[in-house]
Amino acid sequence: MNEETGRRNLRMPNGDQVFAVVTEHLGGNHVRLRCVDGETRMGRIPGRMKYRTWINEGDVVIAEPWDWQDEKANVEWRYSEEDANQLRQEGHIE
Repeated sequence: MNEETGRRNLRMPNGDQVFAVVTEHLGGNHVRLRCVDGETRMGRIPGRMKYRTWINEGDVVIAEPWDWQDEKANVEWRYSEEDANQLRQEGHIE
């Protein structure tokens, strides 16, 4: 954490990954995502995150769209509320 500004270095999307906001919980390990590239995708929460990281509506996540089905994506990372606010202030997400 940068002491002067209070800014933290956050994990950013790399390669094919995009920021997304969870708009709906579809049950099981699926969520509806509104991605910053304008797409709405069905997100899949992988097993490694399923029980360790609770994902709720309104959470900001990093999603990685599937190569073979662009309307689906894997959820790779979830930001805390504080980190999501920093991303909004810096203009990465709305």
